[in-house]
Amino acid sequence: MTRIPSRKPPANPPPLRWGFVGTGNIAGWMADVVNRSPSAELAAVASRRMETASAFARAHGADEAFDSWQRMLAWDGVDAVYVATPTALREEICVAAGAAGKHVLGEKPFASLPSLQRITAACRGNGVAFMDATHFVHHPRTAHIQAHLEGMKDWPRLLDSSFLIGLTDRDDIRYDPALEPLGALGDLGWYNMRAALEYLAPDSAVRSVSTRLRHDEPTGVIVAGEGSIAFDNDTVSTWRCGFDADTVSIDLTLSGSRGRIHMENFVGEEEGGTASYRYWANGNRAREDAGTAVRVDSPQSGSALMFRNFAADARDPTLREQRMHAAERTQALLDAVRVGFDPVKGSQQEP
Repeated sequence: MTRIPSRKPPANPPPLRWGFVGTGNIAGWMADVVNRSPSAELAAVASRRMETASAFARAHGADEAFDSWQRMLAWDGVDAVYVATPTALREEICVAAGAAGKHVLGEKPFASLPSLQRITAACRGNGVAFMDATHFVHHPRTAHIQAHLEGMKDWPRLLDSSFLIGLTDRDDIRYDPALEPLGALGDLGWYNMRAALEYLAPDSAVRSVSTRLRHDEPTGVIVAGEGSIAFDNDTVSTWRCGFDADTVSIDLTLSGSRGRIHMENFVGEEEGGTASYRYWANGNRAREDAGTAVRVDSPQSGSALMFRNFAADARDPTLREQRMHAAERTQALLDAVRVGFDPVKGSQQEP
C-alpha cells in the first residue's frame, strides 16, 4: 500500500461544490447550513421531478437542478454529493457517487452493515471521502468530554441514553418499512449506538447484546426499542429509542465510581453553538446537588462543523479512514441489536 502524504492545505481553499440528492425537510435544513458555511457551496440538486428540483434550487440558491441523480453525477460542476434519500434507496446512489469520483456524505442509517461496506468500498476504491451525517460528533463538546474521560482511569462503566419523541403520523415516511426498514431504531437509535462508541467503547468489541423491539401493528415498522450492549472492556451501554413517547427525551448519562456526566440533549446544542453538560465527582449525585455546569462554546453548530471537517477530509486522504470506520462500527451495532449478535463470528449477516 502506498501511503499518501498529508499536505498542508492552502490558507483559503476553495469551497466544495455540493450536489444534493433529495429535497425533503432534512435536505432543506442542510442546504441552509451549506449556504452559511465558507467551506461549502450548493451547486446542484437532483430529484425525480424537475419541478421539485427547480423549486428547491430557487429556494436555496443552487446553480443547477436535475431530474436525475445520474445526470447530476455526470456533471463536472459537483465535487461532493449529499445523499438525503430514504434508507432503502441510499446504497445505489452512494456507490454510484463514489464510482463517479464524488466525495460522499450519506444520511444515516444504512440498510445494513454489508450495504454500508459496499458504499465505503466504492469510496475507498475511487479515492474519495465518505462520512455519515452525524452532527453531534463534530461539536467540540464531544472532544471536550472525551478528553475529560481520558484523564480518569477505569471510568466510566455505564452509558445510559434515551432518544424518545412523539411521532404518531403514519403518513410520515418513517412509518413506511419499505423505505425505512429500521424505523425508530435507525432514525433515533443510530445516535444511541454512536454515543456508546464515542464515549464508552471507542475500540472495544461487543461481548453480548440484549434487545426488545416494539412494532407498530398497522405498518409493522419498528416504533420503539430498548436494550443493553456489553463490551469487552467491561462497560455497558443501556439505551432506548422510540416514536411513541408522550414527551421528548434526548438525554445521556455516563457514570462510574469516579463521577457522573449528564447531557440533557446529547445530539444538539443551544442557539449560538454552545453545548453543555453537568459533572458530579466521585459518583455522588445528591438531590440538592446540581453538579458542576460545563459550557462548551463553538463558533459554529455541529452541522456546520461537519461540512468544515468533510472539506478537510476531501483535501487530506489520511483523515478519511477514521470516518468510514466510525460509520461501519455504528451500523454494526444497529445490526447487532436488530437481528442478534453472534459472539463467535463477531459480525452480522445482511438481514
